[in-house]
Amino acid sequence: MKRIILDLKQVDIALTRLCHQLVEEHGDFSSSAIIALQPRGIFLGKALCAHLKEHFGFEPQYGELDATFYRDDFRRTDKPLLPNAMEMDFQIEGKRLILVDDVLYTGRSIRAALDAINDFGRPSRTELLTLINRKYKREVPIHPDYVGEEVDSRADDYVKVDWKGNSCKVWIITDQKP
Repeated sequence: MKRIILDLKQVDIALTRLCHQLVEEHGDFSSSAIIALQPRGIFLGKALCAHLKEHFGFEPQYGELDATFYRDDFRRTDKPLLPNAMEMDFQIEGKRLILVDDVLYTGRSIRAALDAINDFGRPSRTELLTLINRKYKREVPIHPDYVGEEVDSRADDYVKVDWKGNSCKVWIITDQKP
């Protein structure tokens, strides 16, 4: 069984609201940067940057971070891991970073991303933006600063974010594991 949590219009409204919150907090983004987490956070990161440029005229520094080898579970599979490319062509030292991921569930990916960021320098502040915050089943004490939608879900539910360009639909799939 699957049902839509957010349709295209609702996602656009959430993105616009998130951009307003970011502009209120970061101004012109001169001392801030958006870092999208590979692989699925990059779609949201690019959509945010496109909205910020279209609606406010701001082009924040943007990077893509892969935390594959920082995860605490990366050695639990026999398959070889294939990390994604990292793209960060700017210094993060002293910057205010906005980590972006599509769904926050257990928090383990974000914890790994925080560890990976340390290899690039020491930001002045790190914030978290997620399109979907699954409120239950958190395994580490991580909470997003900016949220598109809060979702109550069972542990065996799966939340799918289906991107088409800079827009998407969000589904919740029950009785199925990813």
